[in-house]
Amino acid sequence: MLRIGNDIVDLNLAKTQSNWQRPGFLEKQFTQKEQAAILKSENPFEQVWLFWSMKEAAYKCHVQQFQKRFFAPKIFLCKILSNQSGIVQFNNVFYYIKYRISNNYIYTTATEKNDIKMVSESFFIDNNLNTTKIIDKKIQTYFSSVVQIKKNALGIPFIYQNDEKTPKTLSKTHHGNYGAFAFILDNES
Repeated sequence: MLRIGNDIVDLNLAKTQSNWQRPGFLEKQFTQKEQAAILKSENPFEQVWLFWSMKEAAYKCHVQQFQKRFFAPKIFLCKILSNQSGIVQFNNVFYYIKYRISNNYIYTTATEKNDIKMVSESFFIDNNLNTTKIIDKKIQTYFSSVVQIKKNALGIPFIYQNDEKTPKTLSKTHHGNYGAFAFILDNES
């Protein structure tokens, strides 16, 4: 089964909630190579959150595969390949990254194989509504029958139809005013 992870960063919220320039932040989260790329970047703030989003999306994909949670962002190694793609390496496992950067957010997906068919959607969250309900309703539009999203003991979401787990893996994310989901259309082993 192929897995997918995603992450979204509300850039306006990140500006007010996190000081990436505080002593020790970069050293705890990023490799020396990543730190150098951040500091050389035309937009270091954006580069920090792009790398963070790449690591988080790859981590979600990894947790789906290996069913174990941990916190160690520094050991997920990021490499930018183009202005919309990259790769994250964890030990000998590689996660293929697609990302987009807007004025308001950075949205990233990670998969185990490059160029697989997926549905990936980001959107503005109406803060008067429950984020989970918004995401679940949007996901429902891609299926011909009623689906449910259920999480396992690790909090990993899965798509169920008629109370049976489908082979489609799912990843959901939200931060500040933005949410997103992604799932693989053709789930081959």
